[in-house]
Amino acid sequence: MSIPTWPTLPEDSTHMGRPGLSDDPEWYHTAVFYEVLLRAFGDTTGSGTGDIAGLIERLDYLQWLGIDCLWIPPFYPSPLRDGGYDVADYTAVDPQFGSMDDFDRLITEAHARGIRILIDVVVNHTSDAHPWFQASRNNPDGPYGDFYVWSDTNEKYTDARIIFVDTEESNWTFDPVRRQYFWHRFFSHQPDLNYENPAVQEAILDVVRFWARRGVDGFRLDAVPYLFEEEGTNCENLPATHAYLARLRAMVDTEFPGTLLLAEANQWPEDVVEYYGTESDPECHMCFHFPVMPRIYYALRDQRATAIREILASTPEVPRGAQWGTFLRNHDELTLEMVSTEERAAMYGWYAEESRMRANVGIRRRLAPLLGNSRAEIELAHALLLSLPGSPCLYYGDEIGMGDNIWLPDRDGVRTPMQWTPDRNAGFSTAQDPGRLYLPVVQSLVNHYAAVNVEAQLSQPTSLLHWVRGMLEVRGRYPVFGDGEFVPRDVDNDAVLAFTRSNLETTVLCIANLANTPRTAQIEVPEHAGFQATDVFGGARFPRIDDDGTITLTLGSRDFFWLELTRPGTGAPAPLEGRTDADSAFTAPPGVAPGPSYPASAEEPPRAARTGPPDAGATPLPSRRPTTGVFPGLDGEIAAGPTPPLP
Repeated sequence: MSIPTWPTLPEDSTHMGRPGLSDDPEWYHTAVFYEVLLRAFGDTTGSGTGDIAGLIERLDYLQWLGIDCLWIPPFYPSPLRDGGYDVADYTAVDPQFGSMDDFDRLITEAHARGIRILIDVVVNHTSDAHPWFQASRNNPDGPYGDFYVWSDTNEKYTDARIIFVDTEESNWTFDPVRRQYFWHRFFSHQPDLNYENPAVQEAILDVVRFWARRGVDGFRLDAVPYLFEEEGTNCENLPATHAYLARLRAMVDTEFPGTLLLAEANQWPEDVVEYYGTESDPECHMCFHFPVMPRIYYALRDQRATAIREILASTPEVPRGAQWGTFLRNHDELTLEMVSTEERAAMYGWYAEESRMRANVGIRRRLAPLLGNSRAEIELAHALLLSLPGSPCLYYGDEIGMGDNIWLPDRDGVRTPMQWTPDRNAGFSTAQDPGRLYLPVVQSLVNHYAAVNVEAQLSQPTSLLHWVRGMLEVRGRYPVFGDGEFVPRDVDNDAVLAFTRSNLETTVLCIANLANTPRTAQIEVPEHAGFQATDVFGGARFPRIDDDGTITLTLGSRDFFWLELTRPGTGAPAPLEGRTDADSAFTAPPGVAPGPSYPASAEEPPRAARTGPPDAGATPLPSRRPTTGVFPGLDGEIAAGPTPPLP
């Protein structure tokens, strides 16, 4: 297997490649997260399933890309009936992924590259194969008899909704061994833990302790709204749940300071914000902002910014030190639970006209196919992800525009192997028989792995991969995107979204055109009247803010600007460190043949360069220092020239 190579980073790199980890306890504010499925990233044994060693081999790629923290979904022993979220042992590594020694080495190697590790802890439920459940069903009077929620009747908690409406008819399932019903909010093979039992609460605290002692930097707490049940409620977001999370946070802050807790709560913002707790009784440091994600997709088809404006306006302030987590896609379906019935119907029509494209209350498609492989729309979606409030999380493969396979069952269609090269198995595995792969690689006409892969895009200066890397670098050089105040701005065009991100040192005005035609918009920034507006990507000067505090701009189809606002007389922003001449060339590693460019739609070819206003002239985006290095999978040392100007 030939592993594609990427330029190494100099030891003095200021944003990416810093040696070791910073000691900032709020590191997550400016971090870029990346979700990677172990089974999907790299197979070093030829088994057809990715493993920890395969991820370690590719850490240099992730460092080069600009990732600060890896989110690794469950890798525990499991029957794998729900992608590992059906846990059979919380304190072991599934042998198909490697050993505990491999995991420890992953932590060491990631930290050496300045990358943190976030893992999933499925706090709400286990697999029915877990020894706790087997003991509970076989010995009701034993120490685990009360570890799960059992009942002689299935008529309790009737106000609780069924989450997996495609497969489940009830939240109760009868167990023929114990001759009672057990409670489950998800699949019937995932019984809910009984948090009324103090022993369960302590057991989950011990799970967190186990992995934190091994050096894990954070925990995504899966399905946190459902920990407790109470008659007469919907059994979600109950006070007892918040009390337990406050206890968990207190333990983490005392025993493992700087360790992150991230809540997975697919709820409305006014409910999710409760999972931060208060300054006196904090709970989670971060929460995913589920409702903002579908509204980005809605706005792209509605061609108006209204949906995004409204959800952000209804999002409460978070406590000091707290942070939202934002994303475009992940390993699940694109959930439509947090949109109206009318919006859901419209989105099904726009994005999932075929029933097999849907799952539960959502759409089981990846980013690029969702957006019709439109390079302009993919860029705009990323620009919003990276500039809206919160820390962004990328999903593996979206940086190259990977496709999906809607013919696979359930959510497997968006969990296919990473596409590294045009070789057999997309460079993911050395398995001689492709049938051994845990899932087939994508072979659709447009998103075929032979055309869409890392190796091909490394050799293309204007590829989506290079563009995403450049955007991450620019974001990293502007901490205001992570910790700055968000202020929506009035605009006279409903297709245009405008807001500022500001801290004591910097203000950046972000403007996005959601329409598929050029639009002119007047944006109001009254407190910045007379300020200079400068493009953060290439330094092009825009007209100053008018004396009445407005600026008028024309944006192309699906276009965006990030403009730094500076006081008159203070000069333009300093050039970004690492910028080189516009004609500097990327030297492809030996053995890496130039591959096809990222396939854009016929009516929207990839844009070759970002430019300023018509009178500013084209200005190259910042590029990076020349580097050399030795890379796995290729013989000898490569001489990599400076990365080209970003598209």
